[in-house]
Amino acid sequence: MEEQIVFGEQMIPVKLPENVISAPPGLSTTLSPVDDVEGTIRSALEEPLGRPPLCELVKPNWNITIAFDDPTVPCFAPIWEHAIKLVLEELESAGVKRSGIKLLCANGLHRKFTRRELSRIIGQDCAKEFGFRLLCHDAEDMENLSYMGTTESGYDVEINKLVTDSDLTVYINTVVWRGFNGGWKSICVGLGSYRSIRWHHTPDGMSMSMEKNRMHAMLNEMGSLIEDKLGKERIFKIETALANPLQVHKVWAGGVFETRQAVLELMKSHLKPRLEIIEEKADIVLYGIPNWSPYAAFSLMNPILTLLSTGLGYFGGVIEAMGKPGCSVILVSPCPDQWNHTHHPTHKEIWDRILPNYSDPFEIADVFEDDFEHRPEYIYKYRFCHGFHPMHGLMTTYPLKRLRHASGVFVAGAESPPLIQHLGFEPSKTVEEAIQKALAIHGKDASIAFVKYPVLTYRQ
Repeated sequence: MEEQIVFGEQMIPVKLPENVISAPPGLSTTLSPVDDVEGTIRSALEEPLGRPPLCELVKPNWNITIAFDDPTVPCFAPIWEHAIKLVLEELESAGVKRSGIKLLCANGLHRKFTRRELSRIIGQDCAKEFGFRLLCHDAEDMENLSYMGTTESGYDVEINKLVTDSDLTVYINTVVWRGFNGGWKSICVGLGSYRSIRWHHTPDGMSMSMEKNRMHAMLNEMGSLIEDKLGKERIFKIETALANPLQVHKVWAGGVFETRQAVLELMKSHLKPRLEIIEEKADIVLYGIPNWSPYAAFSLMNPILTLLSTGLGYFGGVIEAMGKPGCSVILVSPCPDQWNHTHHPTHKEIWDRILPNYSDPFEIADVFEDDFEHRPEYIYKYRFCHGFHPMHGLMTTYPLKRLRHASGVFVAGAESPPLIQHLGFEPSKTVEEAIQKALAIHGKDASIAFVKYPVLTYRQ
């Protein structure tokens, strides 16, 4: 049958066997967009969940931090600009002076963004007004981190000192993608150090599950410690559910727990668990990779981001959900051989030195974590040169865990076959050729799940 499959920045035609099962990726919803984004945010601020409105919560002499998602999130709606504007209005109505307010980009181990890049999401006027009170989080600035101790399970909690020193932190979360974003992840990851992040950012730790999410269970425990130390009303959260990457469906404001529960209930009512999307698991899982990665925001893709981070990582959840143990995976991508050494300073070393010799992410973490966590030249590039943290670079290998479930990976359409062979994957000129190779392994009557990912692009 004739189909279209995403291939980088475009859709291309492909001929598939008649018995192919077409499956949605389980990411998009049928939620309707709102016409008035500002009005939606204003309504949420007027009736917060589990907290009084900001104008009743704050006092005129308070120092306030407004923290917000960094540009890596898959949101292209104007949430940042509208939400910051309305929060400032609420604070001003309570007598808080602008001079007592700081804006803090919650970039975690992601790279720091320039003021020009941040102005693209928060608005040029806001970026200009706040000037040097517009900051990016620095997970290596020990003088501006607060170590809060360990949770009952022994997880370290270390966050940006502005959260502990401010009278109130307002956090603007711009998207919840299944069960992955939002909640305490915003604060404990976006404003955390690797000392905290290492507990849940492991090859098996990160999860998009909307039920029994292990990552968020850890984060909730960390959040409970923060609230025990600071008080329950020191963090005020804004959570957003998108209708699509360009439009907003609903916004909630209030407590971290209350707003996350509200958005999860909505997600669960509109999204099936991925395990239930197809009735029987397939021998072959096929999908295209768009020219998109959250980590290519204001940057560009490279083979690690294309094949591992997006290909097996963000989009690879369908492998376990829809594929049998020992299934074959067919990825479709031109996979250009390009690198941005400023933004991704560790990626070429990982590609050249680690990936030809290691395919087990647990072994990679065990062997290289101590080196990458402390490598001075990479830490310097993270702190002062807009590069991703070296441990974030190492984390891009963690999606190799999918190879425990899949017996092999084919990549169709790559511009450079040796690039694909570098990872131990098998290149094919076309999708049809890759399918024939997989059928030769699983039998001519093997079942194929075709996951229809859309065209996406990174923020430019």
